[in-house]
Amino acid sequence: MSKKAETEREWQTRLLEAVLPHVLFDGWSRKAMKAAAADLGEDISTLDLAFPEGATDMIRLFIENADDAMEAELEKQGVLSLKIRERITLAIRVRLELYQAHKEAVRRAVNILALPQNAALALKLTANTVSRMWWATGDASTDYNWYTKRLTLSAVYAATLLYWLADKSEGHQKTWEFLDRRIENVMQIETAKFKCRERLKEKPDFSHFPSAKRFWRNLTER
Repeated sequence: MSKKAETEREWQTRLLEAVLPHVLFDGWSRKAMKAAAADLGEDISTLDLAFPEGATDMIRLFIENADDAMEAELEKQGVLSLKIRERITLAIRVRLELYQAHKEAVRRAVNILALPQNAALALKLTANTVSRMWWATGDASTDYNWYTKRLTLSAVYAATLLYWLADKSEGHQKTWEFLDRRIENVMQIETAKFKCRERLKEKPDFSHFPSAKRFWRNLTER
């Protein structure tokens, strides 16, 4: 494909793919960007134009591309034919397996996003990832469950990601066992919530609490 035919996203992705091998040694840094520019025969100004905020712009694209790939893979695997527990387990597993070739880059990205100045970006990216997991697995909720599901999945995904980063077991088997335990905990909570809702059916419905909607929309809006 010629540069002329590339979309902006494709152009940025092509540059990002050149940076990734250098992240292993130089992190999400300008040094890695310079090395990628040299590999491509480009001037560093080209990468500066693509990623004006440097590391955070590259990490954002890295994560968003993985979100795209996750949705495509889940559809390919027929995720909607599974039970809900299996759907969510598969979504998280697929998401992490997509990172496998770049585990060190993920580790370094997590460290950067953990910095106080990047807290808002980290929250927004996680919110977007888990929202796309729910959409890809067929979630059609519109009441307060829309929010609670995403908050719960955010916690499970974040905990599993950190476990995966430290896991050295063959095929990350310990991570998948950890994930199964977390999902089991969530299912127990959902069962308890269902029973509670059944008992409180006649209570006022606060599912359309406006501040909650604004909170999640602000996280996922680009």
